[in-house]
Amino acid sequence: MSIERDKTSLLETAERVYQYMLREHTGSPDLLNEFDVDSMAWGMNINDWEWNPGVGVTAISAYYDFCKRREVLDYLTDWIQRNKHKAIKFQHVNKMVPFAIFPDMYRRTGDPYYLDTAVEYGNWILKNSIRTQTGALQHGGDLTEQIWADTVFMVVLFLARLGRLTEDHAFVQEAAQQLLLHLQYLQDPETGVLFHGYFCQDKNHKSGARWTRGNAWITIGTPLILAEIGEMISIPSEITQRYQRLVAGLQKYQASNGLWHTVMDRPEFYQETSGSAGIACGVLKSIRQGILASSYMPAVEKALEGVLQKVDADGAVTGVSGGTPIMNTIEGYNMLSRYPTLYGQGLTLMLLTEYLQQK
Repeated sequence: MSIERDKTSLLETAERVYQYMLREHTGSPDLLNEFDVDSMAWGMNINDWEWNPGVGVTAISAYYDFCKRREVLDYLTDWIQRNKHKAIKFQHVNKMVPFAIFPDMYRRTGDPYYLDTAVEYGNWILKNSIRTQTGALQHGGDLTEQIWADTVFMVVLFLARLGRLTEDHAFVQEAAQQLLLHLQYLQDPETGVLFHGYFCQDKNHKSGARWTRGNAWITIGTPLILAEIGEMISIPSEITQRYQRLVAGLQKYQASNGLWHTVMDRPEFYQETSGSAGIACGVLKSIRQGILASSYMPAVEKALEGVLQKVDADGAVTGVSGGTPIMNTIEGYNMLSRYPTLYGQGLTLMLLTEYLQQK
């Protein structure tokens, strides 16, 4: 695909992906198989306060920054009003994801609710969130001594954005430290890519899956975080060095059609759209920010072409695996059902938005 791809077509696709997120959706409330942890009904339920709709509204917020359409901002405002009563201080990072848009909502509206609430929850995270013995945030209260790749996007991004808004170095330093710890404990020294999780007590990566969407959360999360904190502190060189090694490793596993298999070193497994979109978006952001060389642009273009093939006429992003815990076996990742989700829509919308900004 050429960089000269028709902008009108990309704009239309981005709008279809966005509009699909706003519709009422029906789906079975039952699990489709014994390996699933969430249902199809959960996949497109935007009226909740957890990670799936949180990634969705984070993407819609980025879309607003691109298009500046009042109705998009109004949607975000209304969504928060409808769902803010569901926000709780709970020992699971997934409950914190929607707060990532609060710093920008404060800048856009001047409403002190966004600032005051973000600071309240940010301070709660610093003081109360459980850490593993390594100092890295524990992904969830019942996930004892577990480090997950997902955490970087789900809560560390919020801390970075809040730190920039408030100029509070406690948030900024925590964001940098958490990013570094996650890279250190999850990066495979052999391939450079990331394992899904690390079990601190057992000192292993459990099934040892090099899971694509887990790699995506950190591939896209890193440039987003560094864009917030890079002018406030000196970024440890180890972060950029590890990140560059991560992306070099990811490129080796990219399939000929631009996508990555759900466990990237298992080419017999299905290809997964949301992780592929997240990786491509993160690489593109990193090229723009000077973290990566422009020589990665062909990989981005190839990934975008593959992702576009997965967007149907209604705007649904297909080929997205359901919610994924750290599976007991690598084969378990291949058994998860695939259906449209808000994070699948969101990561695809973020890729399209980032690409259009480049043009």
